[in-house]
Amino acid sequence: MFTGIITDIGRIIAIEQRGDLRLRIGTAYDTASIDLGASISCSGVCLTVVDKGPEWFAVEVSAETLSRTAGTWADGTALNLERALRVGDELGGHIVTGHVDGVGTVVEIIPEGDSTRVVVEAPDAIAPYIAAKGSIALDGISLTVNEVSDLPGGGVRFGLNIIPHTQQMTTWGDIAPGRELNIEIDVLARYLGRMEQLRPRTTHVG
Repeated sequence: MFTGIITDIGRIIAIEQRGDLRLRIGTAYDTASIDLGASISCSGVCLTVVDKGPEWFAVEVSAETLSRTAGTWADGTALNLERALRVGDELGGHIVTGHVDGVGTVVEIIPEGDSTRVVVEAPDAIAPYIAAKGSIALDGISLTVNEVSDLPGGGVRFGLNIIPHTQQMTTWGDIAPGRELNIEIDVLARYLGRMEQLRPRTTHVG
């Protein structure tokens, strides 16, 4: 479990194919305090620490994860990092599981004062779960949706306001149109959607 508050920007420093993809990630975390088997969110993807050393830790990314996430698993790629939430920690963002629901694409960047408005296009499968003023995690960052517009052929576009602090503390300092993003919808929306699918339909006769 995570909060969507990024606490380090890591970088992929080595890649090895071992059936699954094994990544070594450079970090400013005190790795002596990270247990093997611990969960770390890497740009919104919950991954398990399988090895570590001074200023780095290693994770394994399965083919399933690769097929469902943005194409960020390349040597030198910067990653938004967050260690798992501990009992007693402040919940500064919202509840994030690290399970990616879909991949979106940045379609527009609009400067607004010191901030930046980012417009993202997402697939129709997750469109019903994105709501204005609702929470969403993009590349592991807890954000608030400002506005939503449905697209004629399916899918959705939504806008978010990114303050300078967020740009400085995450990999979004150089965000640009065309960039793919890992999207996790709000966990409450996910469960409400499932409940709606299972709700008995009333049949009216006459």
